[in-house]
Amino acid sequence: MQTTPLFPIYLKYQAKVIDFHGWDLPVQFGGIIQEHLTVRNRVGLFDVSHMGEIMLKGPQAAEFLDYALTNQIATLRPGYIRYSPLCYDSAGIVDDLLVYCLDPTQFLLVVNASNTTKDLDWLENVSRSFEVTLENLSDQTAQLAIQGPHALRVLQQLTDAPLAGLKYYQFLPQVVLDGKFPVIISRTGYTGEDGFELYLKPDQAVSLWELIMHTGTAAGIQPIGLGARDTLRFEAGLPLYGNELSQDISPLEAGLDRFVKFSKSVFVGREALLKQQTNGIPRTLIGLEMIERGIPRSGCSVIKNNQPIGFVTSGSYAPTLAKNLAIALIQSEFNSPDSKLQIDIRGKLLTAKIIKLPFYSRPKGVLQ
Repeated sequence: MQTTPLFPIYLKYQAKVIDFHGWDLPVQFGGIIQEHLTVRNRVGLFDVSHMGEIMLKGPQAAEFLDYALTNQIATLRPGYIRYSPLCYDSAGIVDDLLVYCLDPTQFLLVVNASNTTKDLDWLENVSRSFEVTLENLSDQTAQLAIQGPHALRVLQQLTDAPLAGLKYYQFLPQVVLDGKFPVIISRTGYTGEDGFELYLKPDQAVSLWELIMHTGTAAGIQPIGLGARDTLRFEAGLPLYGNELSQDISPLEAGLDRFVKFSKSVFVGREALLKQQTNGIPRTLIGLEMIERGIPRSGCSVIKNNQPIGFVTSGSYAPTLAKNLAIALIQSEFNSPDSKLQIDIRGKLLTAKIIKLPFYSRPKGVLQ
C-alpha cells in the first residue's frame, strides 16, 4: 500500500484512513458533511500528494502536447495552466490532466494518481516521433490544496507574493512560504471554490501542513478528507476519472467539448471525435434531482418507459443544497430539461427529474 509524506500525521488529526486505488488516504477527519461545509463557508486543507506529476521537456514539447491532447497547448504562455482530456485514437479518455507551462520547452503535467503509470506509458508511446523527454516526478513531489472563501487570506500571511493578482488557472513557479518552503503555487482546485494548490518537496510537507493549519486557526481552517473532496467536486459538476470519464466515454459525451479543439488539423482521437460530432453525440451527461426519497450511487441504472437508457456516474446527498442528486450518462434523445426519469436504487424504481449542471456555482463576486 502506498502512502503520502503526510501519512504520519493522519493519526494526530484523527483521520479515518481507507484504501484509495492502492493508497492509504484519509476519507474524513471530523465528518464528511462538516468538512464539506467548512470548505464552502471558510477554508479547508487537503493532502493531495497522491496525484501524479510528469515533467515534459524538449524543443518540440508544445508541438507534442498539441498532438497528444485534445485542447490547444501551443498558445499556452508561461505561468498559465490549461485543462485537457488525453484520448485514445478511439476517442475514449486515457485521463484528464492539467498542463502547467513553465516555459515553451518545459511543461508540468498533473495527472490522476491511479493513472500515472498508464499515462506515462501512453505519452511515451505517442511521443516517439517528437524531440521530447518525459520524467515521472511523482515520488519527488508533495501536493497540498487550500480551498475555500478564506484561502487567500490564510495563504497570503505566509508570503509577500501577490496572490490576490493571481488569476484562476495561473501559477507562480517560485514562491518561498514563511522564508523556508519553496513551492509552486497555482490558483486551481477541485472543489468549486476559490483556492490554491501547492507543490513542494516531500520532506517539507508535514512542516508546511502544520504551518498552514496554525496560520488558518482564526479563519476556522480544518483538515479535509477524500469524502468531502468528492462531494465538493460533485456539486460543482467537476468530472472524476472512472466515473464521468473513462476509456469508454468520449470528451464530447462528457460535456467537455470546449476542451476539444477541432481547429487543430491533427491530434490523437480527432477523427473519431469529429465523426461523433458530425453524426450526433450518442450519449450525454445530465444532472438529476431525486423527487422520491433515495440516494443514487454510481452504477445505478437510469430508466425511461421501463427501459434502461443509461447509468448514474456519480450520486450523493449534496450538503450545500440539502438534496439528493446524481450525474448520469444517458442516451442523448432523452435529455429534456425537467423531464422525469427513474433510477433503480437497490431494486426500487425511484423518480428523479433532469436539472442543469453544475448543481453549485460560486456566489457572484467571488473569483471565477
